[in-house]
Amino acid sequence: MDTKTVGSTRAQPTPVDGAAAVPEQASADWQEKVCVRVSAELAEFLRNRPVASAAGATVQHVLWQYVGGGKCVRSAFMYAGWLCGADEDDTALRASAALELLHAFALLQDDVMDEATLRRGEPAAHRRLADRHQRIGLPGCPRRFGESAATLLGDMCLVWAEQMLRESGMDETALARVRPHYDHMRIELALGQLADLTNDIRGTPDLDRVLAIARAKSGNYTVKWPLVLGAVMADCDPRVTAALTDYGRAIGEAFQLRDDVLGVYGLPEVTGKPGDDIARHKASTLIVAALEMAGSRLYRELCVLLREPTLGMPEIARIRALITATGAPARIEAMIDNRVTEARHALAAAPLPDDRRMLLDGLATRCTARRS
Repeated sequence: MDTKTVGSTRAQPTPVDGAAAVPEQASADWQEKVCVRVSAELAEFLRNRPVASAAGATVQHVLWQYVGGGKCVRSAFMYAGWLCGADEDDTALRASAALELLHAFALLQDDVMDEATLRRGEPAAHRRLADRHQRIGLPGCPRRFGESAATLLGDMCLVWAEQMLRESGMDETALARVRPHYDHMRIELALGQLADLTNDIRGTPDLDRVLAIARAKSGNYTVKWPLVLGAVMADCDPRVTAALTDYGRAIGEAFQLRDDVLGVYGLPEVTGKPGDDIARHKASTLIVAALEMAGSRLYRELCVLLREPTLGMPEIARIRALITATGAPARIEAMIDNRVTEARHALAAAPLPDDRRMLLDGLATRCTARRS
């Protein structure tokens, strides 16, 4: 790992104090501080695990693009779950940071399966590795090499995620409580990804099926499971863990619904994937809702366009306009609001300190708010 790129100093614990003042901003500040600490922990962990490959430094750069280039949403939720039953702790944060390696595994495989072009504003891993293969004149097919190398890099991240959790310094009793939930999360994620392979709008799936896939492949593993992992690691009161499960399920769904809106309307400089769901014929909740709500004329035109094998920017722009005309965006916004309200009700009934409740309240707003 390039030390000039990732740094080497571990940050000191940052308390949650002040979270009750302005929930969303305080939660944003808290998450950013946690992300700095998580990035330092990941850099330290990866420093002694050089990636030896024909692509050399390119692989190391790609690795950090996927491991250290995000917002640490999952590790922040796991650490927040810990804080619902215990105090600030470097070991718990280090264990939570392992989820960023699991997330990198999921992203690397997802980009290969989706034939993605970009990830976090840069070429996706398989494309960058294929370009490197072609540029230095290696034998064989560059595309095939890029996809294979990205998949293997994901496999390494999957192994490292469990290793980092195991070697975090957390006591064995706590880790034993975490393992069954960690296994369940990973299997659910894989099953969701498997179902998503056939989640094509040309197959006319219904909204309930699309929501179930989104819940399995993204929503639960983004919010619910990280919170549960942190809570059981801290040995929280069962009532707290139950409330966090309900909160996490609702916010995870809202998070995915928001992502589906951004997959159609997101600005390039903000999301890096404007119209991506349309171009890939993805059966997202927004697009399926639009088909369900469209009148006969809009429905016919949408179906004709969505079944085109290749969609350029003019077609994507027209599909966006048709989706808007159906009223589907307002329906999805209402679904997001309903889930955030449901999550807040779950928190209100939980025996939580006020500062922890306010932290989670702010995180709910932060990860479901408009970003375009």
